[in-house]
Amino acid sequence: MHEVTVTKKKQRWPSDALLKFMLGLPALTAAVLLLLIVIFLVYEAWPVMTGHSGISLLDFFRSDGWYPLQEQFGMLPMVWASIAAALGAMLLAVPMGLACALFSQYLAPAWIKGLFNSMISLLAGIPSVVFGLWGLTVLVPLIGQWQPPGASLLAAILILAMMTLPTVALTSRAALAATPPSLYQGAAMLGMSRHRILLGVLVPAARRGILGGMLLAIARALGETMAVLMVAGNVVQTPASLFDPIRVLTANIALEMAYAVGQHRSSLFVSGLLLMTMVAILAWLAHRMSRGMAHG
Repeated sequence: MHEVTVTKKKQRWPSDALLKFMLGLPALTAAVLLLLIVIFLVYEAWPVMTGHSGISLLDFFRSDGWYPLQEQFGMLPMVWASIAAALGAMLLAVPMGLACALFSQYLAPAWIKGLFNSMISLLAGIPSVVFGLWGLTVLVPLIGQWQPPGASLLAAILILAMMTLPTVALTSRAALAATPPSLYQGAAMLGMSRHRILLGVLVPAARRGILGGMLLAIARALGETMAVLMVAGNVVQTPASLFDPIRVLTANIALEMAYAVGQHRSSLFVSGLLLMTMVAILAWLAHRMSRGMAHG
């Protein structure tokens, strides 16, 4: 009997080791690629990060304008514009996405549920340039009729809300689906109405997953380039109203990297490193939220 057990272990071992190798190799490759990207960003930004080029790291946040010809690289207006656009989009995308998730998971009739879910998934797969093209030809002129010039923070918020809504909806639906069915059944047995069960019991129970999805959606909004570039107006200024043209950090990199040299080029890499840091923090918070949901 002992010999048979040892033989079976020997037969299983090669396949188990191969599976571990096949799964571990892509994971290791992804980690190495991420590390190489970080090293590349730091290497390219190093001259201005260390002050060797005559620019200190604090100058990027003390200066109030981005004027490469005058060697003035103030990123603060673009940082505020990026944050304003992302948070404004979340104010619209989160309630709409959560409503979509609740409708899909609990309220949609069987005959429409599959179609509705397919539409949300299709919306998530539309290329960003298509959103930007629609915003440039339809949304911007509409806003311009109300308050010129049309290309503005408001246009960027509306486009980003449309782009991030599927992320919020899909992650919220997954979080709601992970809640124990006994919660719904127990609340129904207590005589609670459906809307109170959904909003007072199930949403709080799935709050960690919903918040994790929100953080991922914010990360996508911060990292979006083409659509925002097409509708925001690309003026480097701190927005004072929803109708002010803005330029976000990602659009600034896309517009100027092709001809940037010297300090200008290194400064663009500093803004890329800042963006990556912000997105990494949001991804880490989303991971903590999802772990808390799993262990809760």
